Amino acid sequence: MGCAPSIHVSHSGVIYCRDSEESNSPHQTTTISQGTATLHGLFVKTDAADSIPSVLAYQSREPPPSAAPRRKERRESGGASARSRTPHCCSVEAETQTSSSSVKASTTEVQVGPMRLTQYPIQVLLIFAKEDNQSNGFWWACDRAGYRCNIAWTPESALECFLDKHQEIIVIDHRNSRYFDAEDICRSIRAVEPSEHTVILAVVPRISADQEETSVLPLLDAGFDRQFMENSSVTACYNELVQIEHGEVRSQFKLRACNAVFTALDHCQEAVEITSEDHVIQYVNPAFEQMMGYRKGELIGKELTELPKSDKNCADLLDNINTFIKKGKEWQGVYYAKRKSGDSIQQHVKITPVIGQGGKIRHFVSLKRLHCTNENNKQVYKSHHEEKYTGDNSQSESNSYKCKNRRKDSVDVKSITSQSSDAPSLQTRRYSSVARIHSMTIEAPITKVINIINAAQENSPITVAEALDRVLEILRTTELYSPQLGTKDEDPHTSDLVGGLMTDGLRRLSGNEYVFSKNMNLSHSHLPVPNTISDVPLCIAQLLDNEESWDFNIFELEAVTNKRPLVYLGLKVFARFGVSEFLNCSEVTLRAWLQVIEANYHSSNSYHNSTHAADVLHATAFFLGKERVKGSLDHLDEVAALIAATIHDVDHPGRTNSFLCNAGSELAVLYNDTAVLESHHTALAFQLTTKDSKCNIFKNIDRNRYRTLRQAIIDMVLATEMTKHFEHVNKFVNSINKPMASEETSPHSEGSDTDCTANIKNFPDNQTLIKRMMIKCADVANPCRPLELCIEWAGRISEEYFAQTDEEKRQGLPVVMPVFDRNTCSIPKSQISFIDYFITDMFDAWDAFAHLPVLMQHLANNYKHWKTLDDLKCKSLRLPSENNN
Repeated sequence: MGCAPSIHVSHSGVIYCRDSEESNSPHQTTTISQGTATLHGLFVKTDAADSIPSVLAYQSREPPPSAAPRRKERRESGGASARSRTPHCCSVEAETQTSSSSVKASTTEVQVGPMRLTQYPIQVLLIFAKEDNQSNGFWWACDRAGYRCNIAWTPESALECFLDKHQEIIVIDHRNSRYFDAEDICRSIRAVEPSEHTVILAVVPRISADQEETSVLPLLDAGFDRQFMENSSVTACYNELVQIEHGEVRSQFKLRACNAVFTALDHCQEAVEITSEDHVIQYVNPAFEQMMGYRKGELIGKELTELPKSDKNCADLLDNINTFIKKGKEWQGVYYAKRKSGDSIQQHVKITPVIGQGGKIRHFVSLKRLHCTNENNKQVYKSHHEEKYTGDNSQSESNSYKCKNRRKDSVDVKSITSQSSDAPSLQTRRYSSVARIHSMTIEAPITKVINIINAAQENSPITVAEALDRVLEILRTTELYSPQLGTKDEDPHTSDLVGGLMTDGLRRLSGNEYVFSKNMNLSHSHLPVPNTISDVPLCIAQLLDNEESWDFNIFELEAVTNKRPLVYLGLKVFARFGVSEFLNCSEVTLRAWLQVIEANYHSSNSYHNSTHAADVLHATAFFLGKERVKGSLDHLDEVAALIAATIHDVDHPGRTNSFLCNAGSELAVLYNDTAVLESHHTALAFQLTTKDSKCNIFKNIDRNRYRTLRQAIIDMVLATEMTKHFEHVNKFVNSINKPMASEETSPHSEGSDTDCTANIKNFPDNQTLIKRMMIKCADVANPCRPLELCIEWAGRISEEYFAQTDEEKRQGLPVVMPVFDRNTCSIPKSQISFIDYFITDMFDAWDAFAHLPVLMQHLANNYKHWKTLDDLKCKSLRLPSENNN
């Protein structure tokens, strides 16, 4: 390097800089006059701050040597005229040159949702009253990071520089108030609009070890974002700046990109409205203002309920929409709105929930377009579009655009029917019905599907249109999820199972009523004193040590507890899942409740007794222990599932719903032949629980939590009713299995179970589907148990069905399951039919979610066992040779 440049300051305030390193001229002079010049390789500072510009700007500098940074020469300028000169911010810009080349900072690519942005080099403004090691530390840190740096010595020049450059980071010296008030400078910067996206850092003095650190709140109140404890190390300053860049600056940069989105919204032809989760209006675009006749200032901050409503909508439409979108679902349909003038207009509305802070729904985005088929909208539609289109061509293009989009939105019926078609007579025939469909004010999902198909028919060949007619006939049936059995060569076992389990039977006209023997132990005084979990007999305790295993033998527990397995297993399982703690009830209350529930199961039933309830409780607890299930549900869901499993068949009479309906039982009459037993189980369980404070496990939880818990329990018990079996399974497959499979096979997916369960938790409907599927699988898990247990359960359920058939014959009732005649029934065939029709698909779906290899292996083995017996024409549970053994 050559000799250092010399600086001369004239009495008039003009600075001359001579740099002997310049190539051709040995004494080339650069003049700084009125704040306009370029300095080469020199950071100029002077004690007479007003005599030169107060801000010096550098793009980059060569990093300092390992020794302390080279000090800059200072010269005192003289003359009153120099001191009175007004500094010009950022007017002195110099590029440090190193070995005849410049150090350039590169741009960065940033992704914001679907947008790809380019972030240019960061600009930093240093505001210090004088040069010291700290200011130099930040200066060289900026150089190392490739930031463009400016330094200002006075509050006035700092503000002027910021207004000119809009730096992303500002560092203000807050160590000494003798030169200037750092908080006042910060407030003055915050008072101007560009500071919205700027991060301001306060450099505060270092405190000694015996001093207590002061609160950061005053700094935050003044407008600072962070504080930096005095540290002149270039590395410390560099680390601080880089962290700010990758944290606050990057976030602010993404927020600033929203300006482009809002610009797009402002010029969008569709009316856009954004509200909070509480339906407070946060944004409307000009198209919305034009459509509704309001100005933006009249709407922002108002709740939707404050605006006038049209009386043309159905009374419960808003409640239906709100219920829908609060569940995280997108709603789309036709809605009447009232303009400021009082006119009602028909809109095609699409409302999309947006997930925000805390993974909760924080906004609702509504897109609204005039429903052009409504005659009342024509004038509004015309005025709404006249300002956006001028001339015949542009208007023609607008109409053309609407025609192209008619299939997607199914809005403009007239334009659809006016198009050419291979089946004009078909179009004419369908027009009136299509128009009526489109004028509906409520559009359920199936209605939208029908609308789309109707629209597709308009321009379809006659053969396609007729095929779509058949599709519409199928879609309009109420049994969309139930498979239809063939009319010939069907399996009688399957037919009887379907008839007995999935229908409510045939009503007898004789008026005969069946009243089954009730064992409703509403009184608790005769119950023995319950044992504590620590007082359980050794033989029971040893059995319960294995209760977390799927191969746990519930029949051994039944034997050693004298047919009271539910109390003992319940105490163990409920303790493991913290049920008492969640319900805030004592163990004594929980034990009393379990005893009351178990006492109301009928031990005389061969299958539907408390052993079955304990078995379902065990299966539910096992499923709740699987990682993906556990991660998808909350503690309340777990407690609800365990309680639902415990009560799901309480007071079961050992007869099916079909039998009770055919017999005209009191329960069938009470529940209108619909989900008779399941409704009875839940109603009785809550009656038994709340009747006596000694066993009321819900008495200490607040009303809202109780209602949520109660609803979850009821929903799960009702899900065990078989008439909606295929609906529950298909919903689970379509809403849980298929989206998960898509995520796992996606090339952009990391396949994380954590992400999957987090997504499920965001949607309560998905959690409900999981709980329903879980208790359904637990309820009929017998074919997935170890073979000996599976055989025992098959024998018990068969005996119960045999007893029902015997009673139906005795009373002259319709026999709903004729194959379950104890003299002719093939138990292996009935098990094969049950597994084929109900079990295989359901457990395949559940296994795909919960990962249950042990269960699926047992299922395969058990099915093989039943097939072997059936192939040998054996109608019993085992081969004769096995029975003899």
